[in-house]
Amino acid sequence: MQRKTSIIILTYNNLEYTKECLASIRKYTTKEDYEIIIVDNASSDKTKQYLREQRDIKVVFNETNKGFPKGCNQGIAMANPNNDILLLNNDTIVTKNWLNNLKICLESDEKIGAVGPVCNQTENRQGVKFDYKDIKQMHHLASKNNISNATKWEEKIFLIGYCLLIKREVINKLRGLDEKYTPGYIEDNDLCLRIINLGYRLMLCHDCFIHHYLGTSFRKDLNKFYPILYRNRDYFYRKWHFNTIAFDETKTTSFPLLDKPKRILELDCGIGTTILAIKYLYKDVLIEGIEQNKYKRLIANRFTKVYSSFQELENNKYDCILLGDILERVKNINGLLQKLKRYLTNQGVIIGMINNIGNVKKIIKFFKGFCYDDLTSQNNFFGIEDIKKILDINGYKDYNFFLWYEPLTNEEEAIFQNLGKQYPLIRYSYYTFKAIKK
Repeated sequence: MQRKTSIIILTYNNLEYTKECLASIRKYTTKEDYEIIIVDNASSDKTKQYLREQRDIKVVFNETNKGFPKGCNQGIAMANPNNDILLLNNDTIVTKNWLNNLKICLESDEKIGAVGPVCNQTENRQGVKFDYKDIKQMHHLASKNNISNATKWEEKIFLIGYCLLIKREVINKLRGLDEKYTPGYIEDNDLCLRIINLGYRLMLCHDCFIHHYLGTSFRKDLNKFYPILYRNRDYFYRKWHFNTIAFDETKTTSFPLLDKPKRILELDCGIGTTILAIKYLYKDVLIEGIEQNKYKRLIANRFTKVYSSFQELENNKYDCILLGDILERVKNINGLLQKLKRYLTNQGVIIGMINNIGNVKKIIKFFKGFCYDDLTSQNNFFGIEDIKKILDINGYKDYNFFLWYEPLTNEEEAIFQNLGKQYPLIRYSYYTFKAIKK
């Protein structure tokens, strides 16, 4: 028998979003399966009056805005102690089968501690390509998508807190969100790592789609937002000993060049974002990693075997090694490429990424007096012909390049039109390369 769910919603103005959110919950969720708890953080519009008129919710009115972590903890404290907890933003619209599908996943394994849905926003690779003109069409697409399917559950390191269902036993062990992140931002990154450190798993349910408007109030005032962001990033670093950018260090640019590999080694694997993404794409793959940062390695080791150096690999062999952008940073490129051959099977491949220093965006910066100011972390700068030469010298063949580009501004497009016919590669921001061991 499934536990009931306490849905915790924080409000701060934006009444129309709150109305839409509550209406969707009432329409698409079985009444007996949930309770709604709303924590209002001192709204100044008509939100308070509206909430007082609702007879099917629990509500608390804060005299001041206590922020997201404290507000969520208030709601959790008000919840039925036997219920699971679902943190839901008021700028969301839930859909057919949403809660039931999340619950099926959550209860499928005692080690799954929290689950979340996909949506229309692309952050953290939780977005899907649903093209809809209005909310009616969104619900139509969601109803087709929201059919429970265990093959569409993806293990993640982080789930964004716009809709996060957490198992009751996990909530009891966590004792709430870390209120030092008040008024908010990065608290959900922290929460997810704490869940993982308890030995639980996080799952993204691709069989559950909801709509998310994104950022109704918190990010509006950037003069207030950025100081909070920087302060919370600093607190996160002092707590976990690595930067929040680790959650974005996924080598997704390598994926188009993968060809159903069986054994993969990832260099600089970080906290394991790429590892989990590949495990979802290729169910039977064995992927391991190398990560020098011991704090990142502690996290990644929860998902697969992660080594601290090449020396620990012994005689391991892989048919694919993911380099990321390491060739831009390593001092002895030839030495590294020779070493990698030792761990590649016959016909094994390496896949890496190189920034294109001849990109039109960088050319414009150069002529404006900036010497590639956005590439200061690089030690080495290459073009495609440079990489071909380096690969050939070190015994790699059959180069394959996958070119990537970002949208150009009007100024950049005009310069490209003048130069692009003669130098077409200036359109591309960076490229992924693949080469086979000779």
